[in-house]
Amino acid sequence: MNLRLTPAETDALRRKAAEEGRSMQEVARTAIAEYVRDRPARLSAAIDRVRTEDAELLERLSR
Repeated sequence: MNLRLTPAETDALRRKAAEEGRSMQEVARTAIAEYVRDRPARLSAAIDRVRTEDAELLERLSR
């Protein structure tokens, strides 16, 4: 797999890796793993937010 980053993304990744004393690859792999692991929780939170914020609209649409 090839991952193409913009110059700004590459610079940000390079800075983060230097700050943490890790390789750019290690930082990127950790970020991807965290994103994939946390996705179900983020999706559930978004659904709950829509359900709460738009309860009245959802009720009207269900009639």
